[in-house]
Amino acid sequence: MRIGAHVDQSDPVAEGLARDADLVQFFCGDPQSWKKAVAPEIGDASGLDLYVHAPYIVNVASPNNKIRIPSRKILLDHATTAAGLGAKGLIVHGGHVTKGDDPAVGVENWVKTFERMENPLPILVENTAGGEHAMARRFDALARLWDGIGGFDHVGFCLDTCHAHAGGEDLLDVVERAKAITGRIDLVHCNDSRDAFDSGADRHANLGEGQIDRELLLAVVAAAGAPVVVETPGGRDGQSADIAFLRENLPG
Repeated sequence: MRIGAHVDQSDPVAEGLARDADLVQFFCGDPQSWKKAVAPEIGDASGLDLYVHAPYIVNVASPNNKIRIPSRKILLDHATTAAGLGAKGLIVHGGHVTKGDDPAVGVENWVKTFERMENPLPILVENTAGGEHAMARRFDALARLWDGIGGFDHVGFCLDTCHAHAGGEDLLDVVERAKAITGRIDLVHCNDSRDAFDSGADRHANLGEGQIDRELLLAVVAAAGAPVVVETPGGRDGQSADIAFLRENLPG
């Protein structure tokens, strides 16, 4: 099982090596900006697997043309940049519709996105923590979304443990339920949660320092059987400790 961390994009390879990581995840630009992606210098990746996270502002589900259309453009731009770096996947949040909108419209907008986009690498849709109108917070909503997009080539799923906990999904059987919906888990974001179950708050904590039992986090990661990214605080020291904890306590 390959384990790594979300690191600063200025020198992701050096940051990964400093954490004794097998893989790194990073942004290609400001995660809150509509600006074009900027590829960091990678050079010799030294055996590290690379993953890129799309900007947080991407919301291709939105009924608002002023959000949806630029979201499609920036998603393709970051996907193309990530593919050029040799990344194994681009992670993107499921997005949301607004109050009063039919969630089916959000699903339809996702479908249109993939119908019009030739994915240059796997696009991994991630479950999210908050919002009553989110496309991938509650697993009933995730199932509705996957009914629309699950058949597209190069579409996968990223399971975030903090998001599931804060989003109100029990981690005891979360892998089984996620796989029943998506048929796959391509990546795990293994994060503890600073906030309570079903709080809707997306605030990560180091493993064992939040509201999720560490043994439960280990069980989720082991059951998923997918590469793991810790998106936890504490910089090199905090993330190195989290990576070491997973390595020391996971079977095999």
